[in-house]
Amino acid sequence: MRIVHVSDCYAPRTGGIESQVRDLARSQVAAGDEVHVLTATPGIDGHHEPSDPPEDDGGVQVHRLGTAVPFDLPVNPAAPPRMRQILRTVRPDVVHVHAGLVSPFAFDGARVAVDLGLPVAVTWHCMLDGAVSALRAAAGVTGWGTAPLALSAVSRAAARRVEAVFGREVAVVPDGIDLAGWAPTASPRAAGPTSHRPLRAVSTMRLAPRKRGPALVDVVARAAAALPPGALVLDIVGDGPSRSTIERRVRHRELDHVVHLRGRVPRAELPALYAAADVFVAPARLEAFGIATLEARTAGLVVVARQGTGAEEFVTSEEDGLLVADDDAMAAALVRLATEPALLERLRATALERRPVHGWEHTAQAARAEYARAQELRGQVLPVH
Repeated sequence: MRIVHVSDCYAPRTGGIESQVRDLARSQVAAGDEVHVLTATPGIDGHHEPSDPPEDDGGVQVHRLGTAVPFDLPVNPAAPPRMRQILRTVRPDVVHVHAGLVSPFAFDGARVAVDLGLPVAVTWHCMLDGAVSALRAAAGVTGWGTAPLALSAVSRAAARRVEAVFGREVAVVPDGIDLAGWAPTASPRAAGPTSHRPLRAVSTMRLAPRKRGPALVDVVARAAAALPPGALVLDIVGDGPSRSTIERRVRHRELDHVVHLRGRVPRAELPALYAAADVFVAPARLEAFGIATLEARTAGLVVVARQGTGAEEFVTSEEDGLLVADDDAMAAALVRLATEPALLERLRATALERRPVHGWEHTAQAARAEYARAQELRGQVLPVH
């Protein structure tokens, strides 16, 4: 199959969409597909212009169509003519567009592909909270509401928002990871928290406002206040613009002995860190999927996360983790796990037994089903709902 992915962001940028598009593309190459990527992200050397032949990235043919702008932002309003030329040359069986809330390059790619009569699948990698009404109106005015697009999102939670925009079926093409690389290791953990050992919680995230690191500190403060001294510790792994705010919150809450900011930890070292922990805490409310959460869940940790997020794809509350409604409930969940060792062990045992299925084969199969649906929809004008 000849597949073209269109994404504003791609390696060498690092982030959720970038890593997911790259790894999916590489898995498709390994399966024998011819795979191209159109992106506005410059290469390591700052190169923007398309090369002939395209850049080879592990067998993926990368066409960089950005332009020189401050901070190397992945935008280029002048890209559509070059997109059209490349798509006419490649003649793909399907164009897979990867969308965020603001993805001008990806949306341009979708428009060009539809104009050329190509099958188009669009996967949303974000939550559309706060934008549904505006997007629904825009879809009606521009005609995108009736365009022959096979629509998907990375989780059922994210898909519900897209369905509210377009009023029709939205499938799920979940994110994926290397399951073997996150398999549980021989664990130095004790049987659970005791009077001599605290509940060890960990949270790995980019320290940005959307991830709610400061709110997590408040959650831990509430839980620690309800527990004996030394009964709970939290490692926060990651860095970003919210770090100084989190540090101030820790000092204000007098939690220096409870919350430890570890900064960036090399990915290869995370399995060992997880092996020494009991619980992974994911405080974000607008998490379309949650790669870090899936990695921790795959490593055998009990996950505490918010209801209505992508964590629902791989966490079943009260069976292998706890899904909660709000921050107060998250604090209460930590107290339960710190004071009920039998509960923690039951959840952990199920988490280890019930392994996630979200490896690359699973993701690629879901994507291929969307490609078939895009080919069936090709050329149709869909009804307005």
